[in-house]
Amino acid sequence: MMGKMVKRWRWALLVAALLVGGLVFAFWPTPQTVDTARVTRGAMSVGVTDDGITRAVDYYIVAAPVTGYLSRIELEPGDRVERGALIAHMSGRPAAPLDPRSRQELLAALAAATAAVQGADASLAQAQNDLRRAEQLAARGFVAKAQLEAARTRATTGQAMLAQSRAEAARLRAALAQPVGSASGGVPIRAPAGGSVLSVITESEGVIAEASPLVTIGDPRRIELVVDLLSREAVQVTAGNRVEVTQWGGSQPLIGHVERVEPFGRLKISALGIEEQRVNVIVRFDDLPDRDAARLGHGFQVDATIIRWSRPDALRVPIGALFRGIDGGWQVFVIAKGRAVARSITLGHINDAYGEVTAGLRAGDEVVMNPPASLDDGASVRAR
Repeated sequence: MMGKMVKRWRWALLVAALLVGGLVFAFWPTPQTVDTARVTRGAMSVGVTDDGITRAVDYYIVAAPVTGYLSRIELEPGDRVERGALIAHMSGRPAAPLDPRSRQELLAALAAATAAVQGADASLAQAQNDLRRAEQLAARGFVAKAQLEAARTRATTGQAMLAQSRAEAARLRAALAQPVGSASGGVPIRAPAGGSVLSVITESEGVIAEASPLVTIGDPRRIELVVDLLSREAVQVTAGNRVEVTQWGGSQPLIGHVERVEPFGRLKISALGIEEQRVNVIVRFDDLPDRDAARLGHGFQVDATIIRWSRPDALRVPIGALFRGIDGGWQVFVIAKGRAVARSITLGHINDAYGEVTAGLRAGDEVVMNPPASLDDGASVRAR
């Protein structure tokens, strides 16, 4: 009887079995494909990177010593000069000639000043005589203290007025003694130190003002680096920190060390219009090769990374594996027996590539990189 029923419904049972098998296969959990990485030991460093500008260690700006006519500067950038070498020559500014009316006015003013000197001299002599008499009477008690102080004040005022009158008379005599159309002697401009001409600021001849910059002189083979950092970053830098210089034009980074951090900041407006306090950090290169020094000069822009912390054998995990847990702490998914297990870890330093693991992981552990939001703790995974 049972055999007949099975034989009668065998095709229906087969179809039902196939449907159940298909449903089980469709809904059976499959391992999720993920990217993975290993926890390793190796060199790790933490630093701050910013733009830097090279400059000559010994840098001089030669300026015009007087106002006058400058001869043409024949030097070109790159020319070598020795200390004391002639750079240019200047002629002093001609004195303005005195016309007859101005001369008569000066003569009349000088006569008045001379008379004022004589009057001030006579007034001072009288004030001094009065002061001597007042002091004699005060010693015997016949003059009040206020009268004695008034006499001393008159004597002091008389001395000041006499000095002022004499100074005015001397000024007028100097103005009258000025030769008509005279000019001061020529002034040579010489190099304050030996080196190379870095730039010629004023090349053409002409009249220029005193203190106008003319040329800059320095030694391009002896250069240092100036890195301007945000003040909150500069306070974390100390003298002796290692510096790696990149984007300078060569294939290998140049190495240097921080010589000093300047003790003052300055306001700088960023490209976005944000006010920033910047501090200069001075970097000296370590044994800069001649071939590299020949490529760099004064005012070249580079990228400088100042190393604030480093360790040659740090236990490190790629930062792509890190994420924040519910409690706000750092976590990673560790692959154990084909499953992703969430694990809390403790980190020390963090840079752009790695996080320093102080607890929670061991070297060789396999972790999930860039874990998707759909990945749950304990989910079955498979390395891509």
